[in-house]
Amino acid sequence: MADIITEIMGMLPALVKGIIALFIIVDPFGNIPIFVSLTEKMDREERRKAFHTATLVGLVLLLFFALAGREVLNFFGITIYSFMIAGGILLFIIAIRLLISGGWQETVTSPESVGAVPIAVPLLVGPGAITTTILTLQTSGVIVTLVAVIINFGIVWSVLRFIDPIYKFLGKTGSVVIARIMAMFIAAIAVGYILEGLRYYSI
Repeated sequence: MADIITEIMGMLPALVKGIIALFIIVDPFGNIPIFVSLTEKMDREERRKAFHTATLVGLVLLLFFALAGREVLNFFGITIYSFMIAGGILLFIIAIRLLISGGWQETVTSPESVGAVPIAVPLLVGPGAITTTILTLQTSGVIVTLVAVIINFGIVWSVLRFIDPIYKFLGKTGSVVIARIMAMFIAAIAVGYILEGLRYYSI
């Protein structure tokens, strides 16, 4: 029993780091204005379906990469460092787009469609989230990665479940400010990914 407790306590720093890193990338609070704008023409039931689809699709995708991320990269002959560079570039583009426009415009046909794309992919599970999940897997192991993914999507589910009162509490201005600030953090993380990947190839 003591050994199990010691092992769990030893995982805590890596787990906290993994949860925070993934939370910043997934960014459920910063994306609230985008979620609202994408579903503003839906009734309550359609919005519920869209958010349910988004949570389920996002969770399944990240769990897949948490369990098979290394195998997927190996199958395509991709190193984690090249994936970091590619993911960082795409993530940086997304961050700049959010900083400039403050939103994400897509034409949708059904609640399930908008839930899957763009809410689940790429807003919740984009290149940054996938890269972060694989990196956590590489550095901290499967258990820490799975727990980090599950906890983050528990937060995502809660945010989407109570998005209307949260949006009213923050207000339009507050939501936009948070979205812009989180986009800055995403851009900084993206630059870090790119530099880390380039550093490997420059050695």
